[in-house]
Amino acid sequence: MKKQTAMNSDWFATARTLSKALPYLQRYDGAIVVIKLGGHAMSSDEAMADFARDVVLMSQVGVRPVIVHGGGPMINAMLDRLGVESTFVDGKRVTDAKTVEVVEMVLSGRVNKWIVQAINEQGGQAVGLSGKDANLMICDPSHPELGFVGEPTEVNPNLIHQLHSSDIIPVVAPIGAGRNGETFNVNGDTAAGAIAAALKADRLLLLTDVDGVRDASGQVVTELTADHIAKLRAEGVIAGGMIPKTETALGAIHGGVRAAVILDGRAPNACLLELFTDHGAGSIIRP
Repeated sequence: MKKQTAMNSDWFATARTLSKALPYLQRYDGAIVVIKLGGHAMSSDEAMADFARDVVLMSQVGVRPVIVHGGGPMINAMLDRLGVESTFVDGKRVTDAKTVEVVEMVLSGRVNKWIVQAINEQGGQAVGLSGKDANLMICDPSHPELGFVGEPTEVNPNLIHQLHSSDIIPVVAPIGAGRNGETFNVNGDTAAGAIAAALKADRLLLLTDVDGVRDASGQVVTELTADHIAKLRAEGVIAGGMIPKTETALGAIHGGVRAAVILDGRAPNACLLELFTDHGAGSIIRP
């Protein structure tokens, strides 16, 4: 005989949340969502497990996620460990032939498989790729002084579509192939934006360690347009690392992405909050 237990208010709250999520679940059924993973979500095994659980849930309810990851701290640690010295031009690391070997080893190896394993442990099916696989990301040098730092000029998303058709979650390391057999290190945000544009994704989620784009008064702006961003940049409000993130978001939108979100990756279940609730967790940028 089933044991009777007292009703718990948390149960009702959970059920109410699920009920309210129905329109969003319907809205994103079959939608491609590209997530740039970095920052807090990659700070520990626990944080990675939380992120992976959210990704598997998204896949389970019909979303087609694509994960593009960074790994700067891991690259720096390995370069130090191997005694590979770095030089910088205007604050940007020069990626020489020796450095790009380490970058590929760390991103396509250790970091990529960490994410894949975390998703698989949560019951998903993930496969690790880099931009070299099936010519996913063809690059040209972004600047002659930076060495093997690449800018994606061709993105071929056929392999990602094939994986999605088999309910497999692609996890992409931002390593690109050159036209003459070179290996290029690509900025993770840049890679995510280029892939999202090629897929005509419904959403590009850029996970960061800030709570969104702020206005002159310091308040988070929940919705932005290109004109609004241009105004905030001209006023010096959008500055520093937020400039390339907003540029990536705008580039993706101009390439056919429906909307991009600069998302606070420190917030628990940030991706679920953004997709399946009415308040979100960052700044959404629309055409």
